[in-house]
Amino acid sequence: MKFNNLAKITFFFAIYLCVSACTQQSKIDTSNIKVDLQIERFDQDLAKINPSQLAEKLPALQKNYPVFYKDYFEKILNLGSTENAAYINMLEQVLTGKPFQDLQHETDSVYPNLDAQKPELIDAFKHIKYYYPEWKTPKIITYISGFQVQTPIGSGYVGIGLDMFLGKKSKFYPALVETIPRYISRRFTPKNITPRVVEVITREELFPELANDKSLLSKMIYNGKLLYFMKAVQPDLADSTIIGYNKQQMEWSTSFESDSWAYFLEQDLLYNSDYMKIQKFLAEAPFTPGLGEKNDSSPKLGLFIGWQIVKKYMENNPEIDLQQLMSTKDAQQILTKAKYHPNQKK
Repeated sequence: MKFNNLAKITFFFAIYLCVSACTQQSKIDTSNIKVDLQIERFDQDLAKINPSQLAEKLPALQKNYPVFYKDYFEKILNLGSTENAAYINMLEQVLTGKPFQDLQHETDSVYPNLDAQKPELIDAFKHIKYYYPEWKTPKIITYISGFQVQTPIGSGYVGIGLDMFLGKKSKFYPALVETIPRYISRRFTPKNITPRVVEVITREELFPELANDKSLLSKMIYNGKLLYFMKAVQPDLADSTIIGYNKQQMEWSTSFESDSWAYFLEQDLLYNSDYMKIQKFLAEAPFTPGLGEKNDSSPKLGLFIGWQIVKKYMENNPEIDLQQLMSTKDAQQILTKAKYHPNQKK
């Protein structure tokens, strides 16, 4: 069948209207939801202290950051107990060293403030509160970790290790390839701050994984639910950013969705709980072993397929709302009711 030019224009315009209408219908109104977001710059406050005056000045810093102070020095920088004064000498060595000073300089240049990120965080937090009104907005605390911890979550706060969001042009990441591969550090960009903060809140605070979720299917559905939720609270964010794919990985996973699902079924993997056998379908990696040609497959295909199953489940069961989805623990029930049968993409 051939379309003439006018038919093509009419056809695609109709599709645009449909997509536009569907998008508008899915939008929720968060204008009346109040979020008082506090962003505290621990990195800048620490940098204001002369390293030779740490013993005198640190108590004031500790008073301003009573919880994070201990977490930062003991768990992130691993300087030992803050109840033992020996950590102060170690901290002085860190702060006066050229590596940390260079990192401080670049972090300050990239993030004199977080004016670009604050509206994004507020919007995401408003969406979370729309679905879970009792959820308490955490304080955001920024710091420099020495490439140790990206977004920790603690009592009343979420931390942002700004040195792990310096951008693709940062001089530091190429030198760290042995400890932080490029397929991971490529996402160390400013635009990934809010998605990572939302992910750690979703994964660690709101919906922690159950200990008995050991089969591949359970982990696929669990992660699929998390991705679905993260998209719901960040509706304008691209799916590729939600899952952490680049353009090629997103295209591959979409094009070979049917093949990937068939592989899981043929290899009898869904109910397999062998960590060594199923982890390669869930973990960060440059590709998924066993799938694709010349290592061109997307990583984390278990997460991607789980997400598609959850999408289908919500599509085929419109009476289920987001809260009901997130409280459903039965992965098999979700798979059954999803009626998931991906078609071969051409």
